[in-house]
Amino acid sequence: MQFTLVEIWAHTGLFARMIIFTLAIMSVASLVVMAERMIVFRKTRSDSRNFAAKMGAILAKGDLTTAANTNLGKDVGHLGRVINSGLTAYRISPNNKDVAVESVARALERQAQREVQSMKRGLGLLATVGSTAPFVGLLGTTMGIVNAFQLMAAAGSGGLGTISAGIAEALITTAFGLLVAIPAVMAYNFLQGWVDARAVDISESSNEFLDVVARHLGGGAQSSHAA
Repeated sequence: MQFTLVEIWAHTGLFARMIIFTLAIMSVASLVVMAERMIVFRKTRSDSRNFAAKMGAILAKGDLTTAANTNLGKDVGHLGRVINSGLTAYRISPNNKDVAVESVARALERQAQREVQSMKRGLGLLATVGSTAPFVGLLGTTMGIVNAFQLMAAAGSGGLGTISAGIAEALITTAFGLLVAIPAVMAYNFLQGWVDARAVDISESSNEFLDVVARHLGGGAQSSHAA
């Protein structure tokens, strides 16, 4: 037997092949999640930047009534959805500074939690693949080595040459497990870091918007709010 992938696959038993197929499914699932999250993150970042540029110009004037009645469309990104929830709460809140500010703060917090949770979608699968794929491969290796020693016992002869082919077949599943796990772990860490960074952006933007609301209501703009 030559120790090539083709030769090893040809001599691999049923259990080891099932392990390899399982790892292949895990790999495909993790790659799909990686690609989908990257596309979603890129779009929501672009939409959020566009929203921030447009809404920032309106809020810079301190005109919350105009901002609350401005419709920038559906593609506003995670930041736009959070700020829009605050604007909606401001528009329907009573003409009382404390109540209005508290209402806006709660609306911003609720939507921020929804956005962060939405951005985390699929990351659990990457974490699961990254943590379990090596153990799945190790399971195939363990069973393969057991089979190799059983064959050696049945043949009644010892030595490394007798079981080298069986050990090679067994170790290939561990190699596949690591090949699946390493990209999944790297992608999970990268994407989780991206989500954490966007959560900080959302928090900062929410606090800045809440300051604008507080200044607007505290500056005698209640009549404009009521209008």
